[in-house]
Amino acid sequence: MVSPSRLKVLSTTAMKMVFEELAPVFERTGPYRLAVTLGPSLQLETRLAEGEAADVAIVTRAGVEDLIARGKLAAGSLVDVARSPIGVCVAKGAARPDLSSVESFKRAMLSAKSIALSKPVGGGASGAHMAAVFDRLGIAAAVQTKAKYGVARGLAALAVSSGEAEIGIQQMAELFAVPDIEVVGPLPAALQAVTQFTAAVPASAQHGGAARALIDFLATPAAKSVIKAKGLEPN
Repeated sequence: MVSPSRLKVLSTTAMKMVFEELAPVFERTGPYRLAVTLGPSLQLETRLAEGEAADVAIVTRAGVEDLIARGKLAAGSLVDVARSPIGVCVAKGAARPDLSSVESFKRAMLSAKSIALSKPVGGGASGAHMAAVFDRLGIAAAVQTKAKYGVARGLAALAVSSGEAEIGIQQMAELFAVPDIEVVGPLPAALQAVTQFTAAVPASAQHGGAARALIDFLATPAAKSVIKAKGLEPN
């Protein structure tokens, strides 16, 4: 019996739940098994820029365009997969912060005892954005004293579910990936940043045809339904 070939995927953590559901479906369509490595987009983009080999990359649109310019991803293979807004979570049964306005969000951040976030430098896209938001609101110093960075498996909601943090802020799809928490909702519109995640085939891909088949699969109506159900906005 021939062993299935391994298709290496480097993907933003925001796609974790999507791959958990869709990987077995894709694998039934052919002789490939997915080996998915999840992580913050900025870290994956650095790894790809430094020459790490993979068959499929799913990172930020800006990162994909930069990597194509560097010759690390195949030009013409770019496909937008999903958009991800940033959201807020708390532990199940905990008081839910008011996210209805910029001022109510600011008050919630100042009153929180601890806040789990992606690292502002070298972490996910949400970490850099939130650092700018806190600076804009004039509360960066106050938040810094209660911020929890470097959370388990890169998921801020894990720090909330374990009791390490009162509030978690991250891509909403990453919040939905953790049980025993409640997603309060997205950031107020005036503070929101929606990240575009895009797939492309690395120049180093060993299985280019299968890589394109996976990207095409993620654009099917059935896959888009799963993407939406997992807290992302399909393209």
